Amino acid sequence: MTDASTQPAGLAREDGAGRRPRIGITMGDPAGIGPEVVLKAVAEREVLEACAPIIIGDAQLLAHTARTLDLQCGYEIVRRGEHLPEAWDETLIYHLDNINASIEPGVESGVAGRASGEYIEAAVELCAAGELDAISTAPINKRALFLGGYSFPGHTEFLARLTGAEDCAMAFVADNLRIVLISTHVPLSEAIRLVEKDRIVRVMRLTDRELKRWGIARPRIAVAALNPHGGEGGLFGIEESAEIIPAVEACREGDRIDATGPFSADTVFLRASRGEFDAVISCYHDQAMIPVKCLSFGEAVNVTLGLPFIRTSVDHGTAFDIAGRGVAGHSSMVAAIKLAARLSRADESGKAVEAI
Repeated sequence: MTDASTQPAGLAREDGAGRRPRIGITMGDPAGIGPEVVLKAVAEREVLEACAPIIIGDAQLLAHTARTLDLQCGYEIVRRGEHLPEAWDETLIYHLDNINASIEPGVESGVAGRASGEYIEAAVELCAAGELDAISTAPINKRALFLGGYSFPGHTEFLARLTGAEDCAMAFVADNLRIVLISTHVPLSEAIRLVEKDRIVRVMRLTDRELKRWGIARPRIAVAALNPHGGEGGLFGIEESAEIIPAVEACREGDRIDATGPFSADTVFLRASRGEFDAVISCYHDQAMIPVKCLSFGEAVNVTLGLPFIRTSVDHGTAFDIAGRGVAGHSSMVAAIKLAARLSRADESGKAVEAI
């Protein structure tokens, strides 16, 4: 191992609680705010008390970011291909050395996109080898990822391909609100087409299974309606009667899932945030993101359901407009890392440390 700089290393916790989970934290797009929010997050005592952070990225760029923004980066370095030290319980940088050109903050590039994709691949490799307990990802830029040679619309689809997971879903956790999406980054016209019985059933089954892993013994799952007023008996649309209601009935009768709906989308998320439901199935991306960001912007966490390991992420993008300026908030990165640690402990023990 080598040292990224001469500044002090991370803070270790010595409280007799046993080994803290190792959370791999991908640096995200190097031209975005990922390097900044990751360095800020792993310097927080609450993060260091929750886990042993492993930053997966480029050590030189991280050190440059730290110098430019006056952030801490005095962490030991492990190079790709080397094993993480078994006894180490502090912050490490897993260095890929994969940036062979200058990166300009706020500018899309194939170099940055390729690097961000390789950080994700490395994180999955480390999880598969049992060297990480979970991963938490900084934001990527989808256009840059494409320019870098990857044809995935986002982390969810990328991780599903890397792990061979058959059923995955994007979910968001924000205080008392948990929302799972039927579809992710697709045109609205395509999202409407994807509101179909079999797909809804798969998402509800996955949600029920994953929430039980999180410590919720009998999850109460609501399904949001697609159309205004739940279709108003077919007057405003037929997807509720043709697809959503049959899916809810199939899950209730065939799988004994506590599923209800469809409920009008203008009230169901508020009802869930007040404790009436444990999760809401959302019909499309923005239907989910509007309540999440209105209620908990900067504090919400993106969770991928259905993977063989825990993966969390921030609720924001690369923010190219403020990259390199030192003004990016890191609260969502902190929340994502802490939730990954909590979920990984629950998953490893087979029972929840506390209900999430």
